[in-house]
Amino acid sequence: MLHAYFAAGAPARAFAASWLKKLGPGLVTGAADDDPSGIATYSQAGAQFGLHMLWTIVFTYPLMVGIQMVAAQIGRVSGQGLASNIRDHFPPWLVRLIVVLLLAANTINIAADIAAMGEAASLIAGGPARWYAVLFGVLSLLLQVLIPYSRYVRLLKWLTLALLAYVATVFTVHVPWAQVVAASLIPQLQWSPEWITAVVAIFGTTISPYLFFWQASQEVEEMKDALPLRAEPAPARAELERIKLDTLIGMGFSNLVAFFIILTTAVTLHMHGVEAIATSAQAAAALRPLAGEFAFALFSAGIIGTGLLAVPVLAGSSAYAVAGAFQWRKGLEKRASEAPAFYGMIAVSTLAGIVLCFLPLDPVQALYWSAVVNGVIAVPIMAVMMAMAVSPAVMGRFVAGRRLQALGWSATAAMALAAAAMFWSMGR
Repeated sequence: MLHAYFAAGAPARAFAASWLKKLGPGLVTGAADDDPSGIATYSQAGAQFGLHMLWTIVFTYPLMVGIQMVAAQIGRVSGQGLASNIRDHFPPWLVRLIVVLLLAANTINIAADIAAMGEAASLIAGGPARWYAVLFGVLSLLLQVLIPYSRYVRLLKWLTLALLAYVATVFTVHVPWAQVVAASLIPQLQWSPEWITAVVAIFGTTISPYLFFWQASQEVEEMKDALPLRAEPAPARAELERIKLDTLIGMGFSNLVAFFIILTTAVTLHMHGVEAIATSAQAAAALRPLAGEFAFALFSAGIIGTGLLAVPVLAGSSAYAVAGAFQWRKGLEKRASEAPAFYGMIAVSTLAGIVLCFLPLDPVQALYWSAVVNGVIAVPIMAVMMAMAVSPAVMGRFVAGRRLQALGWSATAAMALAAAAMFWSMGR
C-alpha cells in the first residue's frame, strides 16, 4: 500500500521538481522584492490609505515584468551583468556614479531589513532586538560565503515560501471583496504630499535597481559553461521562453504578496484607526490585538523569512555591481579565495548594514531616503538598460522586440514621473 502511494506520487514530485528547476533568477528576484523594508512600505500604505493603494500593485506588475525581462535578457544574451555592460559601452563616470548610488541605497535597505528581522524575532521570542539583528546579519553573510551558489540558490527558492504567510494572513480576517476589486481596478487619485509620497515609495520599493543587477547577474551564474546566446544562438528560443515564464511567475508572486500585505493592513489597521506604522515589526505588533495571535505569528515569521532571502540579494547585487565596474573576479559559485574582492564587498555591505542598526536612526526616515535614492537612480539605470536592449553591440541579433521595448520604456517613464512627483512634493 505504502509502495503504491509513493509510486503514484513520484510523477507529481518529478513534475514539481522540474518546475522548481525552471523557476530560478526570476522567482528569487521577485520574492526578494518583498523584503522587510518593502513589507513596511506596503504596510504603511495599507494602514494610511486603506484599500485605495491596491491599484498601484496591479499597475506596476506589467511594468515590473517588462524591465526585469530586459535585465535578464541582457545577462543571458551578452554573458555579462549590467555593470560590466555599462562599463563596456558607456563612459566610466556613469558606471561609477550608478554603483555608488546603488551601494548607498542597498546598505540602507540591508540595515532596515536586518533591524526588522531582529524586531520580529524579539516580538516572537523576547530578548534584545539588536542582537537578533546581528545574528541574522552574520548568518546571511556566512550562508553566502560558505555555501556554493548551486546549493544556496535552492535554499533561496524554498525561502520564497515564507511570503505565503502574507497570503494566509488575509484569510484570518474579514475582507470586503467587492470593495477590494473596485479599489484594485479604479484608482482614487489624490494630490496631497502624503499620497504622492506613498505612491512613490510603492513604485520605488516594487521596481528597485538592485533587482535589475541581481537578475542579470544570476542569469550569467546559471549559464555555467554555456556560451552567451549572442555567441551560440541555437538554444535562444528555449532560453528566452524560460526567462519570460520565470519572470512572469516571479514578479507575479512578488506583486501578489505585496497586494495581500496592503490588503491585510487595510482591513485590520486602517479600519480600526491605526494609520501610523513605522516598521514591519510595528505592523505585526499592531495586528495582534486586531486580528489575533495566528495572524500576528504569520506576519512576524514572514518578516524573518523574507529578510533571510532579501539580505543576500541586496549584498550580492552590490558586489556584482562593484565587481563588474572594476573588472574583479566575481560569482557566488566561486570560492571566497577565488574571488576575494567580490566576497569582501558582500561582507562590507552586510556588516555596514549591521552597524547602521546600532545608530540612532529613525526607521521611517531610513526607509524614506532609501526609496528616494532607489526612485532617483532607477530612472537613468532603466534608460541605459533600454539603450542596451536595442543595441546590436550588446544583444547581437537578439535585440528587444517592440512589445518588450514598449513595456520597458513605459516602466522608465512611470518611474521618471514618480521621481518628479517626489521632488515636487519635497519642495512644497
